[in-house]
Amino acid sequence: MHEQIKVALRGALQRAELPFAEQELLAMHTTFRIGGPAAFWCAPQDVGQLRQTLKCCKDQEVRVYLLGNGSNTLFADEGFDGAVVDLRGIAPSVTATEQADTVLLTAGAGMTLGRLCAEAQQRALAGLEFACGIPGTVGGAMYMNAGAYGGEMKDVVAWVSFLDDNLNLRTLPASDLQMGYRTSIFEKNPSWCIVSACVRLQKGDGAEILAQMQEYLERRRSKQPLEWPSAGSTFKRPQGAFAGRLIEDCGLRGYTVGGAQISEKHCGFVINKGGATCADVVALTDDVKRIVYEKTGFVLEREIRVVK
Repeated sequence: MHEQIKVALRGALQRAELPFAEQELLAMHTTFRIGGPAAFWCAPQDVGQLRQTLKCCKDQEVRVYLLGNGSNTLFADEGFDGAVVDLRGIAPSVTATEQADTVLLTAGAGMTLGRLCAEAQQRALAGLEFACGIPGTVGGAMYMNAGAYGGEMKDVVAWVSFLDDNLNLRTLPASDLQMGYRTSIFEKNPSWCIVSACVRLQKGDGAEILAQMQEYLERRRSKQPLEWPSAGSTFKRPQGAFAGRLIEDCGLRGYTVGGAQISEKHCGFVINKGGATCADVVALTDDVKRIVYEKTGFVLEREIRVVK
């Protein structure tokens, strides 16, 4: 980023009294624990600050990356020469609207899925059990249509509110969100910024819901390498197969490049064994894609977002 633009953006953020930092190490804000510094790190605490922050960046033509919990993001070793906007401050309390047999829960984009799932369980609302162990935010889950154990966000979402390219607040119903396997209309319009979402849940039994959530959490603990930094499932599921099984069948369990390794516990995960760089992870996943294609004919696609 040109120094003149840095000065201009710094001044704009200061005049608007918006929270920000410079040269913030991105490795501290992702579950992979990888990534260099961001030229600007912005942390708005409400939608008003978010809109002002995005306007400042837009006025100076500074590129922006919207970050939730950092659970599906791999930043470059050189960092990000723009503004990373931390959306975790956009997390007001859950509000509930009762209907006949269902209840609508609305949450801010920065709320963790874990907290939303806990709110649902405490209110004896069923439908979000599948999401209880997904380490992302509400906004990130809607962006990529997160899912696990046969459930996806598209199964429960009612609507999503967001700031569009002109920073106008808009709302789209579920039918217009174009949700598919790990995709949505927001992935196709990355400049749109999700600010809140609403899910439609069924009234149920709190004890049964808790038991189901605990079962899913135990399955995660027993089968996934949660003790190591990672970005979750590294590859999307190819049609007609499972990425982890293909990688295992190709003899790649424990395959290592630098500090990055195919997990010996679950071959669908790339883990940071210590000191892994973005270059290590990219090289490893490129090797895996090539070997799997050569041996099986299946084409693997990274699920993690590589941001340079």
